[in-house]
Amino acid sequence: MLLTLCCFNHLMMAYREVKSQAPLAGSPSEGLSMSHESIVVMAKAFAIAIGGIGPAFAIGRLVGKAMESIGRNPESAGKLFVPMLLGAAFAEAIAIYALVVVFTLK
Repeated sequence: MLLTLCCFNHLMMAYREVKSQAPLAGSPSEGLSMSHESIVVMAKAFAIAIGGIGPAFAIGRLVGKAMESIGRNPESAGKLFVPMLLGAAFAEAIAIYALVVVFTLK
């Protein structure tokens, strides 16, 4: 999430720099500038992408290792199930925090 906020800050600085420079007449970049809305949309996309990929990998690895452990020792299924679900819930909470950040960006 910190990486997303840094990306958003960088995009905002680039937007301010582009707005402060007057384009040269006839230059290829004349009329090409990012609006505030497009920067916010890009920041939201980065936030949910980065905030969702981490928990997805974490949950996949967590469940994979739990299934591997149960495969090696089937009697441990009862002991592993609840901690596995708690770990998956905590990992999913990170994705929900990213979703909250997306909704708060204006």
